Order: sequence, then structure tokens, then C-alpha cells
Amino acid sequence: MTNIFLKAKHWQLFLLMVGVPLVSQIYIYARIWLVESVPSTEMENNGFTQVLDEKFIQFEWFLIVMLCFGLLFFGWLWALAIGLQKWVPVEAKMKTTRFKIFFFIPLVYFLFMVTSMSSLFSVDAESFFLNLGIIVAIIVPLHLFSMFCILHTFYFAAKTLKTVELKRKVGFGDFIGEFFLLWFYFIGIWIIQPKVNRLYAENKTDVS
Repeated sequence: MTNIFLKAKHWQLFLLMVGVPLVSQIYIYARIWLVESVPSTEMENNGFTQVLDEKFIQFEWFLIVMLCFGLLFFGWLWALAIGLQKWVPVEAKMKTTRFKIFFFIPLVYFLFMVTSMSSLFSVDAESFFLNLGIIVAIIVPLHLFSMFCILHTFYFAAKTLKTVELKRKVGFGDFIGEFFLLWFYFIGIWIIQPKVNRLYAENKTDVS
């Protein structure tokens, strides 16, 4: 599976991780705007309910799109951090245990957020505010820790990429550029992925 991400072109990843979510958001807002712009005479009986139902439907669709984006984005980071490990020089071997722990924490948090937000709107008003309070109480500390874990994931993936590229041990100064390119992935994809493609092409004889 990691080889799929390593071989993917930058424009393919950009379309999947940036283009599709962006177009989906435009579509969602357009649908909601169209429903809200219907003349009141045509919606006088159940207009509010129709608009509300439409917003819920589009919100659930948005969550599905975000779920797909999250899986793709985390899959790409996993491919960079783990998929490239086979080409890390022996003298620069990297331990991956801590990375894997920190990697899955924000992933689980992301999945929790998506499923929680989806179920939040499928209950009555009283349960809505009860669930909302519980979710917020859990989210605040978990969100902050997940942000730290994501930054560590960027750090480890960037370090792995630069280690394979330079074929030696590297310090943060060597891969600070790659770190920020991963952080701002919508720009970084166009610079990072061609490097990954080149490294894959150079070492593909070792791919199992």
C-alpha cells in the first residue's frame, strides 16, 4: 500500500487531497444556498424543516469527504515515514515505535471527531446539548495533544525523507524545509512528492 503513495504523482495527490475537498465544499454551500433561496411561498408549510434537513444531509456528506481526505493524508504521511525506512542507511537507522504511537493518536482522534459530529445531529435537542458538552470536554485536551502528535509526524516523515535523500544522519536544520512543506501540504505536495518519486525510482529494485 505504501508503494502506491510513493509512486503517485504530485498532481494526483493534490487533486485527491485538495481538489476534491474544495470542490465538495463549494457544492455543499451551493446546495444549501439554493434551498435557502427558494421563494417563501413555495416553502411556507415546511420551509424551515426542508432547509434544516438539507443542511444536515450536506453536513454528513462533508464529513464523509473529510474522512476520505484524512485517510489519504495520513496514508501519505505513513508512506513517507515508514515506506521509506527500507532505504535508510544502516548507520542512520531510525526507531519507529514512538512515531507509530504518535501517528495513530491523531488518526483515532480524527475518526472520533467525524463519527461524533455525525451522530450529534441525529438526536433530539436535549440529547444534542448533553452530547455536545461531553464531546467538548473530551476534545479540548485531546485536540491539543493531537496537534503535538501531528507535528511530530511531520518531523519524523521529513527526517526520514531527508535521511534517505542524503544517505546519512541528519539534524533538524537539514530537513526544516521539508517539515514546513509537509505542514503546508497543499504547497509541499508539489515539491515533496517529486523527490519521493525520484527516490522510489532509484531504489525500486529493492521494493518488495
